[in-house]
Amino acid sequence: MKKIKNALVSVYYKDNLEAIVEKLEELNITIYSTGGTQKFIEEQGVKVEAVENLTSYPSILGGRVKTLHPKIFGGILSRRDNEGDVKQLEEFEIPEIDLVIVDLYPFSETVAAGGDELSIIEKIDIGGISLIRAAAKNFNDVVIVPSRNEYPELLELLNSHNGETSIEQRKAFAEKAFKLSSSYDSAIYEYFNDGRDNSFKQDVRGSRSLRYGENPHQEGRFHGELDQMFEQHNGKELSYNNLLDVDAAVNLILEFTDTTFVILKHNNACGVASRDTLLEAYNAALEGDPVSAFGGVLITNQNITVDVAEEINKLFCEVLIAPGYEDGTLEILKSKKNRILLTQKQGSPVRKQFRSVLNGVLQQDQDVEMTAAADFKKGTENGPTDQEVLDLEFANKLAKHTKSNTIVIAKGLQLLGSGTGQTSRVDALYHAINKAKSFKFDLNGAVMASDAFFPFPDCVEIAGNEGITSVVHPGGSIKDQDSIDYCNNNGISMVLTGIRHFKH
Repeated sequence: MKKIKNALVSVYYKDNLEAIVEKLEELNITIYSTGGTQKFIEEQGVKVEAVENLTSYPSILGGRVKTLHPKIFGGILSRRDNEGDVKQLEEFEIPEIDLVIVDLYPFSETVAAGGDELSIIEKIDIGGISLIRAAAKNFNDVVIVPSRNEYPELLELLNSHNGETSIEQRKAFAEKAFKLSSSYDSAIYEYFNDGRDNSFKQDVRGSRSLRYGENPHQEGRFHGELDQMFEQHNGKELSYNNLLDVDAAVNLILEFTDTTFVILKHNNACGVASRDTLLEAYNAALEGDPVSAFGGVLITNQNITVDVAEEINKLFCEVLIAPGYEDGTLEILKSKKNRILLTQKQGSPVRKQFRSVLNGVLQQDQDVEMTAAADFKKGTENGPTDQEVLDLEFANKLAKHTKSNTIVIAKGLQLLGSGTGQTSRVDALYHAINKAKSFKFDLNGAVMASDAFFPFPDCVEIAGNEGITSVVHPGGSIKDQDSIDYCNNNGISMVLTGIRHFKH
């Protein structure tokens, strides 16, 4: 155990600092500080020593240089059990600094807020990051508090041990310090690099352990800050597989502005419908595949109403996601204690996607493209009807978010059946047809969407024989004309989007 005698405090945000400095004064710990932090501490009625009085140098260059001085870094880096270090401290009248409290300039926040380059560059912290690294390096003697997020832990430590710390505690703070400094530097690198370099760095804040990974024998962890996206009202912790399904659900529902309900299983939609009311949308979505809906993930873009909550309560589902819940609905839905209920605070913030592959990482832009109905290119002599246009746009959205190879069949803004992750497009079509027929859907007048072009006319021929009257696909095959000719000869309309939506 080592006693804290002197502390250096240099922070950007002053939130919740009052209790810390008051406790330091109570413990007779000398506080050194600079600029705005020094003024804030004085305003609390707490005694503080100015760093410039210790260094005999004022803050210079508009505040760019305040703490970068041997009397500061000597006091932090000195080894208390090293005779030479101790003698030099005495020779140059340098106090041992046992506690360093820092909160860095908000670089990432300034970038995210769209600041100009001058503002962003000025938010690159130099002195603060140097203090963090120096104190963390000398964790054998020094406590480093690298951000205001650690204030509660520091205060608890000060209250329970009267200013004494153990080597285990100091090392734990040092670990947090180097985690923060590496994230801070990665964010600065990403700003300057702007996607040009061939190295891979990501700053993902927050982390939580999961019950397990995809299977119980695999360890799982989520890196990120879920609380920024969701408020959880009920149920157990989200699992690895839950999170994959929730991600798929969130990205799919963003495609719709009309009242829509989606039911997913294993990352793929098994029931989707858009209707005038939420109850109608839910019932139509469930009708699409009531078997697969068991244990599924549900999401909607409207607040959950009491009548919908009562219907959902009849179904066993893992997760329900909505922008809000009307009065009385949560009480109904919480009757199933393990059902996870989430309020979605924001859409998907992801713009870059990456996954580990072999001995490296694949990275790509998120697929945010979606061809609007107005931009469909007519491929056949006859164009689709107004209702078919609506259904084609609806089906194309679903195809984008379904595992390849995929075929989606829809009618009346309702998913009738889909073929997901098949090894051939024909297999995907047969799967979609069989799925729709198993739930007694009439395919006459339905539409078909494909995530990629048709290399042969077999799919449109099969679809036409089942009564499907309109087709949407990207186009681009050297044999596009074969499919177009079949459609022209058999009264089927076809539109092309020009955009492929593979999802592997």
